[in-house]
Amino acid sequence: MSQGEKQRSVLRINLDILNAVRDEGEAKPTHILYKANLSHERMVRYLDDLTAKGLIQMKQEGENRTYSMTPKGVGFLIEMRRAESFVQGFGLAI
Repeated sequence: MSQGEKQRSVLRINLDILNAVRDEGEAKPTHILYKANLSHERMVRYLDDLTAKGLIQMKQEGENRTYSMTPKGVGFLIEMRRAESFVQGFGLAI
């Protein structure tokens, strides 16, 4: 990582994943992987955590797996947008 690059926080990575799932409606793991810019191993770990917390749900049909938002996940994203706007009002970033 070069000097000018910042490492993403766990919160930012979770938000990137949730936004990818929201944007797709029913997101395939490959789409989440690319949109959230994660390795497969890290993506699986984060998806398992978000599923366990009830923010997304996994649907398995045969060998096809997709993820979608739960009402709890949608609410979380709405509140995070509000929090992000508040924090940015002070010149800070999440």
